[in-house]
Amino acid sequence: MVSTNDLKNGMVLDLDGQLWSVIWFQHHKPGKGNTVVRTKLKHILSGKVVDRTFNSDVKVDTAQVDRREMQYLYHDGEAYVFMDTASYDQLTLSEDVVGDAKNYLLENQNATVALHDGNPLYIDLPTSVELEVTYTEPGLQGDRSTGGTKPATVETGLQINVPLFITTGERVKVDTRDGSYLGRV
Repeated sequence: MVSTNDLKNGMVLDLDGQLWSVIWFQHHKPGKGNTVVRTKLKHILSGKVVDRTFNSDVKVDTAQVDRREMQYLYHDGEAYVFMDTASYDQLTLSEDVVGDAKNYLLENQNATVALHDGNPLYIDLPTSVELEVTYTEPGLQGDRSTGGTKPATVETGLQINVPLFITTGERVKVDTRDGSYLGRV
């Protein structure tokens, strides 16, 4: 249990049996009345974001979330297999837990896996990854005043928009938060 006055970004709360991550908080003292704590909470499993206001100095339950550095080994058709880099134990994660991270995972890549009571919750990837372009049409520079983009498929199967000068076989940096092109490697 922790007081709402002690909330911090990234803290995981257990509210009504569901896990919520604090992504923003603010202490607010209105002209009349007691101080309140306004928060934005993100549901760990669904990703839904809600605004919630707590009275000041109310006790809320915190959840113990263990974040472990793991190495992605392979995809066996149904699940994704990771290895704990400290203990070498293997952990099998379902596609629901991996979510959109599958578009950026390469074999032997490190990722942070969050666990609660031994159950995997989600995967944290670095903000950018380097991927090879496996297919893209040749870019034709025409009568444009600004740079154009074209679709490209990267080695994980994800399709992104890249500038016209990118060719098949080049390595590009991709933002894992929104799948946008960041630059050539």
